Amino acid sequence: MQINIIYVGNIKDKYLSDAVKEYEKRLGAYAKVQNIELKDEKLPENPSDAEVSAAIAKEGEKILAAIPPRSYKIAMCVEGKQMSSEDFAEQIGKIKDTFPQITFIIGGAFGLSEKVKAECNLRLSISKMTFTHRMARVLLVEQIYRAMNILGGGKYHK
Repeated sequence: MQINIIYVGNIKDKYLSDAVKEYEKRLGAYAKVQNIELKDEKLPENPSDAEVSAAIAKEGEKILAAIPPRSYKIAMCVEGKQMSSEDFAEQIGKIKDTFPQITFIIGGAFGLSEKVKAECNLRLSISKMTFTHRMARVLLVEQIYRAMNILGGGKYHK
């Protein structure tokens, strides 16, 4: 199975980067992981609503251009559906039976454009709590690994 993770902006903190690398290494037993890092749009210190909207739209165009064809697309967004780890594993199991790859999309600091969300098959939320987009990447990769471990009958989840 191919898992793609498209994200806007890089992880600057070594501890978060190390966590992502660790879970991706573990995930390698179940799937091939491809990271697609896109440059975030630079904004002034106190951007206006119009500047934020323009940045989200530009990032959205980059995201849409980067999505691999024939991929099940999941937008990571606050208004998305929340699932337990078991439900997420079940969802991944159903998807991998139909699609050759899954693409998870994490927006930049201000989120995803509506255009990107509309192109996705599923909107998924990690939590009702707010996390940085960098932290969301760590949590997402851990949950993908957990889901694959559940599907494989592993003991990590217990």
